[in-house]
Amino acid sequence: MKELAKTYDPKQMEDRIYGEWLEKKYFHAEVDRSKKPFTIVMPPPNITGKLHMGHALDNTLQDILIRYKRMQGYNALWIPGTDHASISTEVKVINQLKSEGIDKNELGREGFLKRTWEWREEYGRTIVDQLKKIGSSCDWDRERFTMDEGCSKAVQEVFLRLHKKGYIYKGSRIINWCPVCKTSISDAEVEHEEQAGHFWHINYPIKGSDKFVEIATTRPETLLGDSALAVNPDDERYKDIVGKTVILPLVGREIPVIADAYVDKEFGTGVVKITPAHDPNDFEVGRRHNLPEINIMNDDATINENGGKYAGMDRYEARKVMVEELKEQGLLVKVVDHVHNVGTHDRCGTTVEPMIKQQWFVKMEEMAKPAIEAVKNGDLTFVPERFDKTYLHWLENIRDWCISRQLWWGHRIPAYYCDDCGEIVVDREMPKVCPKCGGTHFTQDPDTLDTWFSSALWPFSTLGWPENTEDLDYFYPTDVLVTGYDIIFFWVIRMVFSGYEQTGKCPFHHVLIHGLVRDSLGRKMSKSLGNGIDPLEIIDQYGADALRFTLVTGNAPGNDMRFYMERVEASRNFANKIWNASRFIMMNIEKAEVPEAMDPSELTGADKWILSKVNTLAQDVTANMDKFELGIAVQKLYDFIWEEFCDWYIEMVKPRLYNEEDQTKAAALWTLKTVLTNALKLLHPYMPFITEEIYRNLTGEESIMISAWPEFKEEWSFEKEETEVELLKEAVRSIRNVRSSMNVPPSKKAHVIVVSEKPEVRAVFEGSKSFFGTLSYASQVTVQADKTGIGEDAVSALIPDAAVYMPFAELVDLDKEIERLKKEEERLTKELARVNGMLSNEKFISKAPQSKIDEEKEKLEKYTQMMNQVKEHLNALVK
Repeated sequence: MKELAKTYDPKQMEDRIYGEWLEKKYFHAEVDRSKKPFTIVMPPPNITGKLHMGHALDNTLQDILIRYKRMQGYNALWIPGTDHASISTEVKVINQLKSEGIDKNELGREGFLKRTWEWREEYGRTIVDQLKKIGSSCDWDRERFTMDEGCSKAVQEVFLRLHKKGYIYKGSRIINWCPVCKTSISDAEVEHEEQAGHFWHINYPIKGSDKFVEIATTRPETLLGDSALAVNPDDERYKDIVGKTVILPLVGREIPVIADAYVDKEFGTGVVKITPAHDPNDFEVGRRHNLPEINIMNDDATINENGGKYAGMDRYEARKVMVEELKEQGLLVKVVDHVHNVGTHDRCGTTVEPMIKQQWFVKMEEMAKPAIEAVKNGDLTFVPERFDKTYLHWLENIRDWCISRQLWWGHRIPAYYCDDCGEIVVDREMPKVCPKCGGTHFTQDPDTLDTWFSSALWPFSTLGWPENTEDLDYFYPTDVLVTGYDIIFFWVIRMVFSGYEQTGKCPFHHVLIHGLVRDSLGRKMSKSLGNGIDPLEIIDQYGADALRFTLVTGNAPGNDMRFYMERVEASRNFANKIWNASRFIMMNIEKAEVPEAMDPSELTGADKWILSKVNTLAQDVTANMDKFELGIAVQKLYDFIWEEFCDWYIEMVKPRLYNEEDQTKAAALWTLKTVLTNALKLLHPYMPFITEEIYRNLTGEESIMISAWPEFKEEWSFEKEETEVELLKEAVRSIRNVRSSMNVPPSKKAHVIVVSEKPEVRAVFEGSKSFFGTLSYASQVTVQADKTGIGEDAVSALIPDAAVYMPFAELVDLDKEIERLKKEEERLTKELARVNGMLSNEKFISKAPQSKIDEEKEKLEKYTQMMNQVKEHLNALVK
């Protein structure tokens, strides 16, 4: 047995241990039909990313699950990988080129892509190396990249299949457009933030009359593209104008007034302007009523030729000019301050412009159906379950998915245009002859696919699909996906419908949703607030185990958590506690022979108690982890290791360890080693490094990672001994409380006399004198049936079925003891009143479960007994 270092220093062991794990390939999994597989795919972080607290939490939760299942004997596979992150990577490379005085367009597409691959090789693995620092036990031999050869092949295959099926088409629909990055972006890349704005109330003249229709808009510049005004068909205020025509202010174009149920009668004036080319809801209304779609903006968000005299102006410049002109013409009714959510591009912060454009889309109506059914029939479960509603709401209201991006970095769309007739041919390679006109010259579509298109295939493309690989057959579907609630709509849903469409199976059985890691004030961590905390700095200072433990403690699925440095320090202190306790145990084991096995008859009551406790702990922690209650499980581990094992049991056995003549010393050492070994195994998924270091030195075994997960053993269940030791603990706590209230220091020993009429209670104390005396600071312990020989000035501590006396009047202020007993009498009076009140309440008796009624009756008996003892002691002291 190797001795542990005197102090716990994670810097001296974490990198070394991780390197040994990698070298021995403990994380690697191959198909093994004799074992049941358990598979997780890592949500691929962007290659532009650096480790933040969200990554740390997400990957810690995954690592806990995979380590747990690995120890349970599953063939556990955790597939890591990274995402090519089209927009953010392209921005990084463009900025790098700018610093060198190079323009992207001068370099050309091929030259730019060459530089981007070089950038990826140099910087794209930063996040991977950082994930290793927190102990992620991924199968790095299987690491994937969304643009590697296999994933790219899968992307092309899916595009071709969906296009052939008629699910992929090119058409004009509303998309999110970034005027700075000059590309369409997905809903997942739009951040909605509250901004102070206005409602501009504008009068639209009704043709052929002197009347007006008042509308309210937050984007007055878009009136240039208005195709109609709309009212609710049930709105009595406007029934007479439906079918009439209004004159579009500043433009003079005539547009109809239509009736559509989309309009909310209670919102604004009850009349809305319909701009089909610049609002997703208006687009749908426009299609229903066959309205013209008038795009008024260029790609840089300046007004185009459809804007007449405003052409060339920036959208906000045009707004300013138009508002002034509306005011001059008497058509601006009023301006009302209004705070509303505005969509901005999460990469550059630019306000996104909803715009109708020719793009590639995926039809979603049919593909959404099996994804909806998956949750309804239980094939897919969310933890917590409440996220079912979020998932279903989004799917049941899904729109066609815009999948094309005006970028160079990414999977290029496999569509080719005949230079002679414009025919579109979708194929794996550029066609040689046009099927329509026989032309031989083609140009490939310049766009790339949305990054989410490739990541939607992640659970099966990483296992070799579209080839029918053995890995795919064995490890797919995966078991659990771990992700934050902020991404559920986009990535999770797209993986589910893609999984069903391409493989006929749901890609995972469970989705564990976690919340955000916020700062200590509850704010979202962000660069703008400057409140971000670097996980690597925490690891450098406190160790990865302390960070992991902090992130999981108190963590409940779906809920946000606040990050406090005080909690990190507490986690580090917990690691120190484990380390020091382990050193103590190992130092004592080295001095004696510890048997490999121990007959229960050779164990003391204290040994059986802690063995029974760790046995129950294994059962409870396993049940919690199976239900993904990782925060509850880790709290139970903390309470057991810190309190039950370190603060109680180790202190209980010290007299036996220090007494060479004690016949139970071997049993104590065996119990210490056995319980510590099992506790380390249970803690390993949460704190992998410290548990590995201690376990290997304690047991001499190769690794805790490949050891067996503790299981409940009937032969380790000792209910009688658990009850007995809990009684002893209550007595010790009572004695310590009394001494503390009188400011008696631990160094002052006193004769402790335990009095109980019950022989079985006296037997418990008689059999535990050695450690009971130590824990209660006793100079001597006497156990007897009555108060014979106890002086009237003795101080007492009361427990059910027994009283403990300490005749050391010289250390005690009797007035304080009387005051304490009177307070106890007052407390018990209230408790008895409460219990009697409940038991005399007919409603309680008739409605409460019998177990609750029995519990209150037991309390009544206990409090009555304790009250009698208090009064007896008071009578003895007050004369």
